Amino acid sequence: MKQRLIEQSVQRKLKRNDRKASSGSLMTGASTPNRRTDFCQHPGWQQLNIMRESAQKLGVEDPFFRVHEGCSGATAIIDGRECINFASYNYLGLSGDPRVIAAAQQAAAKYGTSVSASRMVSGERPIHRELEQALAQVYQADDALAFVSGHATNVTVIGYLMGSRDLVLHDEYIHNSSLMGSQLSGARRMAFRHNDLNHLEKLLQQNRHQFERVLIVVEGLYSMDGDAPDLAGLIELKETHECWLMVDEAHALGVLGEKGLGSHEHAGIDPNRVDIWMGTLSKNLSGCGGYIAGCQPLIDMLRHFAPGFLYSVGMPASVAAAAIESLRIMHAEPERVRALQKNSEYLAVQAKAAGFDVGESIGRAVVPVISGSSLVATRQSVELLKQGINVQPILYPAVPEKSARLRFFVCSEHTEAQIDFTLEALLLQRKAS
Repeated sequence: MKQRLIEQSVQRKLKRNDRKASSGSLMTGASTPNRRTDFCQHPGWQQLNIMRESAQKLGVEDPFFRVHEGCSGATAIIDGRECINFASYNYLGLSGDPRVIAAAQQAAAKYGTSVSASRMVSGERPIHRELEQALAQVYQADDALAFVSGHATNVTVIGYLMGSRDLVLHDEYIHNSSLMGSQLSGARRMAFRHNDLNHLEKLLQQNRHQFERVLIVVEGLYSMDGDAPDLAGLIELKETHECWLMVDEAHALGVLGEKGLGSHEHAGIDPNRVDIWMGTLSKNLSGCGGYIAGCQPLIDMLRHFAPGFLYSVGMPASVAAAAIESLRIMHAEPERVRALQKNSEYLAVQAKAAGFDVGESIGRAVVPVISGSSLVATRQSVELLKQGINVQPILYPAVPEKSARLRFFVCSEHTEAQIDFTLEALLLQRKAS
């Protein structure tokens, strides 16, 4: 009842703010800020403020921006206390590996901490090409191109390739970066139901003929739900309807497939049948940035014309070196991939057996525990941290309210004892509530 009353109060406040915004009255007095220039009058700030006030009334702590005081993987130091950590992309435990750190240090000593220019004019270094060739080999592609930001990779690539006479068809759960790229491009954009190829096929049959180029965008492993698409089916559709297929491998490289090569190994398909492979360096490659792998004409175009590459500084050599060494270790030590997959499957199976809703997770690195309430998920996260377990809630509007959840990122270095302890803590919370 208290929660419903607070929610009603929030709605009334939002409506009042809307009425104020639409009234057209300008507050221009010397002591009263102008609503057109005062950031406190911006809808974003008002929404944030209402959320904070509501959380305070409900007695819920803010679970975000927790400070990690060292390298985070299966464990993390938070407020001076070692915690079991399920909030890291360091799936294979390579970010803190001494070999990776040494490679980054050596590159920084040789090339400096920044290449200090865009790669086209004077920021190109041999280590950039070494990284791109190593990434291209993963996908048996002609070439690859590395960007300094994973989010900007999708924004600039989709924004550059597509235009006003084109169509972008994307899974409804696609990452924000692909949405922003689609909007930037000026192309028509349509979402198909999550992993529903029948819906995608219907949209293609109804709309393909109206557009010059069509791009289908999916993720190899969905970061919210931990499930994967039917890649073979997507390839069949894109070939039938003469489309490009772009697969975002941000969470798939190092996670899917026996050797961690990603979606194409997991699905057993020829990677050359996918037009555009995208991925990031911030998960198993121990750095930051993104990449595109594909045919030579695609990479050449992006290298010379994609704004997010052309007008951005080149990747620091230390980041490129860390990624190269991480990729080398991943190839040389496949037992890391096997350990990650074993731990992920264990968490997913045990959580489901305990009666928790893990959705459609395939038990690969990402395992949600869905409560269906942002308030419940937040409280779970806060209470778990008190017991030395760090896991982040995913709340509305990042997901629909009925899909609010805790999202577990599993590492190769987690132990079954850590997973069991965590699930026991969740069970105790459920009984207490």
